[in-house]
Amino acid sequence: MKQDQALAIMKTGANVFLTGEPGSGKTHTINQYIAYLRQNGVEPSITASTGIAATHIGGMTIHSWSGIGIRRSLSNYDLDKIASTEYLVKRIKRAKILIIDEVSMISAATLEMVEAVCRAIRSQSEPFGGLQVILVGDFFQLPPIVRTRETEAETIFDETEPGFGRADGFAFNSSAWRRGRFLTCYLSEQHRQSDIKYLELLSAIRAGEVTEYHSEILTKRRAAAESLDFDLPKLFTHNVNVDSLNERELAKLAGRPRSFRMSGKGREVLVATLKKSCLSPENLELKIGARVIFTKNNQRAGFINGTLGQVVDFEGFDNLPVVRTFDGRRVVAEPMEWTIDDSGKVLAQVTQVPLRLAWAITVHKSQGMSLDAAVMDLSAVFEYGQGYVALSRVRALEGLFLLGWNERTFQVHPIVAEADVAWRGQSSETGRLFGAMAESDLEKMQENFLRSCGVGKKNKPKTGRSKKIDKLAADNTYAETLAFWNEGKNLKQIAKTRGLKEGTVRTHLEKLAAEGKITKQSLAKIMNPKAVKDLTEILAMFHQLKTKSLTPVFEKFNGAYSYDDLRVVRLFLEDKKES
Repeated sequence: MKQDQALAIMKTGANVFLTGEPGSGKTHTINQYIAYLRQNGVEPSITASTGIAATHIGGMTIHSWSGIGIRRSLSNYDLDKIASTEYLVKRIKRAKILIIDEVSMISAATLEMVEAVCRAIRSQSEPFGGLQVILVGDFFQLPPIVRTRETEAETIFDETEPGFGRADGFAFNSSAWRRGRFLTCYLSEQHRQSDIKYLELLSAIRAGEVTEYHSEILTKRRAAAESLDFDLPKLFTHNVNVDSLNERELAKLAGRPRSFRMSGKGREVLVATLKKSCLSPENLELKIGARVIFTKNNQRAGFINGTLGQVVDFEGFDNLPVVRTFDGRRVVAEPMEWTIDDSGKVLAQVTQVPLRLAWAITVHKSQGMSLDAAVMDLSAVFEYGQGYVALSRVRALEGLFLLGWNERTFQVHPIVAEADVAWRGQSSETGRLFGAMAESDLEKMQENFLRSCGVGKKNKPKTGRSKKIDKLAADNTYAETLAFWNEGKNLKQIAKTRGLKEGTVRTHLEKLAAEGKITKQSLAKIMNPKAVKDLTEILAMFHQLKTKSLTPVFEKFNGAYSYDDLRVVRLFLEDKKES
């Protein structure tokens, strides 16, 4: 799906899961939507899963926004306390649109808690209390950190509950995700990598299909440490390696270091959060010759988050660093602001020169960056997606220099790989359905949503989510089940992969069979063998009793066949009638 179509879909008020490969333009697209809303006088609630991600988009963490804080479970007492906190009630009640960036790092339990808080405070039974929710992220990147602990009394949601373990802790496996009926918009264009061979390699990692051919490509990018230009940024998997290398390289440079202290204003606890999350350090020490990386976007000034360069001078009254970028531009790095914003109101702000030393950075902090070139030591990769995040930072193979890697480097989470197949299918179907819609109808849906947010007419509809959107979302969930069924998965496998009850998947399959999207005969796989064997006899009983009701047939056979099996048999009644 292209960015313009994803943007048009979000404008209708649909709940959307905006995803795509690194460099596909997720951040650009969501920023366009935010700008559109603000142009129409609607201020969205902008949040992210981590402090670092929140500083990138000028919002706050979803934990802070919702009031759940560091909780890993939510009791009835907790929910009552949050729902009686005045500033949280005001914030969540006046919200219209909730954006959550880097959703891959949110656990299923966290999304459940956020959804419960929204419903409780907004006093509405609709998912997320009737808010439009936009989830942004790529689950092939770093996953949520889920720790275990003893459960508490009266727990509503807990990361230690079954289904919230390491393998099943992804947000897309939560019931909140299912209730939200998110339309998947899978961005397909690539704006970071233009190297076809490199794109093939990254796609192979996502698909879990790394072959000898791909290994050979990477082997050619392997180099000995002593032969490399270490002025290039180096990516490590652990902080200790990053800090020691940066300090060591800075000390080698001649001259007195110049220090730039971060300033802050606003609520003390929020300022502290910003300082911890900001990619620029609280005390930035630089010398002429220091290798640096920009930590914020300012395209007018000629840099983005990830632009590399070298300090060549200090100028002006404040001795601001002058950076020569790798493409030869000379940029004065003036202080910039990072804020925590709540519906347009700045709650906290820090100001710092948007630089950090760049002889080395962690893979974690590189997420979201686009690097011209980098040296990577991936020999200590310990997490699914970590190697993929690192490799996808650079724009082309010629900018990649590998010191080493381990077998975990090319592994992506198998649950995510399975889900990705369904997301691509959902996105194609969503694109097809919206593409077939008359432009006037689409514009009408967009206008209605703006009115529901208080723009224009006062007699606004009660909810911004139209019946057409609900139908599209419902169609998507059936399409996902169909995709897994066509892959040969059985009932239990589909239920486990999708995080649904077997009864729900059974209902999907029955509906798909009734619509002719799968053969009714294939449903024998979900029936008891005895019911399959006695199919003709059971059908005869339906005809004998002249009914389509299940109970009379169930009672006539004294419960020998389950209601689930009888429902499948009933699907054959029309076939018999037609013949």
